[in-house]
Amino acid sequence: MSRSPMIVRTVPALRRALDRLKAKKATTALVPTMGALHDGHVSLVRLAKRRATRVIVSIFVNPTQFAPSEDFSSYPRTWKADVAKLAAEEVDLIWNPDVKTMYPDGFATRILTEGPATAGLEDRFRPHFFGGVTTVVGKLFTQVRPDFAVFGEKDFQQLRVVTRMARDLDLGVRVIGSRTVRERDGLAMSSRNVNLSPEERRTAPVLYRAMKEAARRLRAGDDLEAARAGGAELAAGAGFALDYFEVRHAGTLAPIASAKDGPMRILTAARIGTTRLIDNVAV
Repeated sequence: MSRSPMIVRTVPALRRALDRLKAKKATTALVPTMGALHDGHVSLVRLAKRRATRVIVSIFVNPTQFAPSEDFSSYPRTWKADVAKLAAEEVDLIWNPDVKTMYPDGFATRILTEGPATAGLEDRFRPHFFGGVTTVVGKLFTQVRPDFAVFGEKDFQQLRVVTRMARDLDLGVRVIGSRTVRERDGLAMSSRNVNLSPEERRTAPVLYRAMKEAARRLRAGDDLEAARAGGAELAAGAGFALDYFEVRHAGTLAPIASAKDGPMRILTAARIGTTRLIDNVAV
């Protein structure tokens, strides 16, 4: 029988709980989430358990990373199911603050980053996004003070941004990326996949296939722009409205002119119906 994780909702209670968890020099890992947990999140928890003796999962739908036109109010919230999943994985603690706890009256501080946060990918279409992400993740890191933090590679630019922030600010957290978990047909697992209609769900894996085809062409020595354009055309032909379909340097996310410029990553964001999907693959 799985044991129920401790659930805390205030900073003083979190501090007391962490003091108990960190007794006997235990190592801790944090898995930040916005809830609506799926098998991709479970894989992050399992990786965290391999890296640390104590695992903390935060569940907080962060309003500052949503623009007014985006889906904050309709973002899926599945608290009971989330707790059950985390109990089954024997997570030690769930940190579940409310908005007032994270952003009390008079809150006036933001963490703004450059580098990978200004690569012209998500930031070009969601200019508010990374300021919200870095501020809330910076708070989570200082609240929980973990040794490790685990993020999925599906949000690859976010992974690069958070890694850079933790390093630049000497936060003492080692950020670990975990491979993207996919459905059997290749669609990256996402909390927003529930918003796809049956027809859209059947079409959605084409986005992954388009990236894989572009990666295949690049590995075969094809021209970078030709491979990129071919992948974008395949996705658009299936009905996706592309925000971007880019080949970038895998470390810095800077634009590159050819495969000789360094390790490559293909990154894309596209809409099908009302749902926006993001994904990436290594080359």
